[in-house]
Amino acid sequence: MAAEINAQATAARPTEWLQRVVELPPLPRGCHVITRQLLQQLPELAEFEVGLANFFVQHTSASLTINENASPAVPLDLADSLDRLAPEGNKVQYRHDDEGPDDMPAHVKSSLMGASLTLPIQHGRLALGTWQGIYLNEHRNYGGPRRLIITIQGQRRADRRKYSSYR
Repeated sequence: MAAEINAQATAARPTEWLQRVVELPPLPRGCHVITRQLLQQLPELAEFEVGLANFFVQHTSASLTINENASPAVPLDLADSLDRLAPEGNKVQYRHDDEGPDDMPAHVKSSLMGASLTLPIQHGRLALGTWQGIYLNEHRNYGGPRRLIITIQGQRRADRRKYSSYR
């Protein structure tokens, strides 16, 4: 019954959209937890009761994923595993090598990991699990700044107040 009432209450409010372009500074090759950096640039998230947030990286040699955010070994092991899946160097011959030996392996890794994530929003927060974080995976030795487009679709709180900040 309570869920039914909540569904009726949220259905009466309009769906709203918010879009933001975020540029991250150059990061070294590897896997980096960027959850807090992204949330610092999305203060409006705290106004949304329910919705979806889409994160899209506008580059073909970087990717996004969700993984454990607690152990510093996880990003290192993840990067090592990706290097084994798409190695560079003399052992592998790629036809596309216009931008150097790390370019095509970066494209393969980006395709494996993906360029976007869609996460649920619940009570002003991304509904991530306790040990989950958003990763930017930099697959180039010198990738430069990375641009992400973040699109939020959802319903703001009826009282227009903000939920407390992210954990």
